[in-house]
Amino acid sequence: MQVDVLDITGKKTGRTIELPEEVFGTEPNDHVLYLAVKQYRGAQRSGTHKVKTRAEVQGASRKLHKQKGTGGSRKGNIRNPLYKGGGTIFGPKPHKYLTKLNRKVKDLAKISALSYKAKENAIVVVEDIHFETPKTKQLMDIMKGLKVADKKTLLVLPEYNDNLYLSTRNVPNVASSLLSDINTYDIMNADVLVLTENAAKIFSDNETAEA
Repeated sequence: MQVDVLDITGKKTGRTIELPEEVFGTEPNDHVLYLAVKQYRGAQRSGTHKVKTRAEVQGASRKLHKQKGTGGSRKGNIRNPLYKGGGTIFGPKPHKYLTKLNRKVKDLAKISALSYKAKENAIVVVEDIHFETPKTKQLMDIMKGLKVADKKTLLVLPEYNDNLYLSTRNVPNVASSLLSDINTYDIMNADVLVLTENAAKIFSDNETAEA
């Protein structure tokens, strides 16, 4: 898959990058995408929700009235779940929402997500961006030049760049991520992927090494 390399103004540089078909041209698997997104979102949950049982709410422990002879139903104490202020039956308790996925399933989900972006023509390769200091306005000018300023964008970098990270931090619809850290949820959550040239080359280099 040939992709043009654009400069920071959005014009073609005359260079192209070959993105491997094994990663960007496969038939997406919707089920593994669902599993990967479910795992990611489950891991984000704190799982600290809790209610009080009848053993934990306040109230006297004495029996409300004798067992027989009143003409009414049998009752225990005021903390009975049937009374206002009583405990909760089968309420939520703190627990984790973690699910396990095999490495091959996670890799397949990521490949499926990248293939979807390729099919939607939602992948842009731009020459490497270098900022001497954090420049949010300059970053937004670059996004406008690439015609992605109004879209939810994931900027993929080959290595950590503090100035670029700080430049994207205050932009609501732009996020930056290392190529080694991107996950299926981040890819699917973005409208468009913007790969720097060196980040895109890693895909080609990995494909060459495997061959």
